[in-house]
Amino acid sequence: MRILITGGAGFIGSHLAEAHLDKGDEVTIIDDLSTGSMRNIEHFKDRPGFKYYLDSITNQHLAAELIDLADQIYHLAAAVGVRLIVESPVRTIETNIRGTEIVLHLAAKKRKRVLITSTSEVYGKTVKVPFREDDDLVMGSTDKGRWSYACSKAIDEFLAIAYWKEKKVPTVIARLFNTVGPRQTGQYGMVIPNFVDQALDGRPITIFGDGSQSRCFTHVNDVVGALMGLIAHPDAVGEVYNIGATTEVTIEQLAERIRHLTGSESPIVKIPYDEAYEGGFEDMQRRMPSIEKISRLIGYQPTYTLDQILLSVIQFRRG
Repeated sequence: MRILITGGAGFIGSHLAEAHLDKGDEVTIIDDLSTGSMRNIEHFKDRPGFKYYLDSITNQHLAAELIDLADQIYHLAAAVGVRLIVESPVRTIETNIRGTEIVLHLAAKKRKRVLITSTSEVYGKTVKVPFREDDDLVMGSTDKGRWSYACSKAIDEFLAIAYWKEKKVPTVIARLFNTVGPRQTGQYGMVIPNFVDQALDGRPITIFGDGSQSRCFTHVNDVVGALMGLIAHPDAVGEVYNIGATTEVTIEQLAERIRHLTGSESPIVKIPYDEAYEGGFEDMQRRMPSIEKISRLIGYQPTYTLDQILLSVIQFRRG
């Protein structure tokens, strides 16, 4: 099988590329390294069957060639992380929508199978949990840059479904919930690598907000297995699937657990959202997925406990 991964030098993309190589597939990635890193693929970039291109998916001549040669396409290239989204809303919107539009347009010529990675952010200010794929989406005001990412990814989903319905491009949408593991960086606001680095360095562990907001964290290996299962399943076409875990932890509990597992004496400090991001910043209080739909289709169940996830990150950050 010939696999193309956009954003393949990123945290999730690099794990996905490695899993397909281990399976014996030919893998090509394209990444402009805006949030990805060569360090993520350094250890397997010389393996047989692997190619990489340091370029943007908006280079349509190159994208057309790579998509034409692929049997399956994973579109992961996107702006990621709350800090990047808040600080660069124009880049967020343009990168997410334009990149997806190009991939789908080119894939439509030969009806190539495409998996679009979306995000739990699209549920917006929804308060009913667990989040189900057919729930209404509740977006915040357009003057809050926080929601530009959610809206741009929702447009990506609309595009993918439209290409299936109108042009019969076999598309699948995966909404990812707080994926964590080795190679993830805290540079763009990812909470676990930031907390781990602070704890290991003996610096204050900084919680944004009051710490009562809760999340469900999923190991990247579980996510990769789910993505591979979805793209290969004929009944997944034209559908949206949550990928995540269902064990909730508050951010304050998370900080305390990381401090314990690292043996750190770092103090835990809370910083108001207005100081951490921007005035009027809004967050999601809870973010829990229903995984019934994907479980019925491919038997997906997360296999990593929270402690196993945290220990994998701690070990990686310690080197």
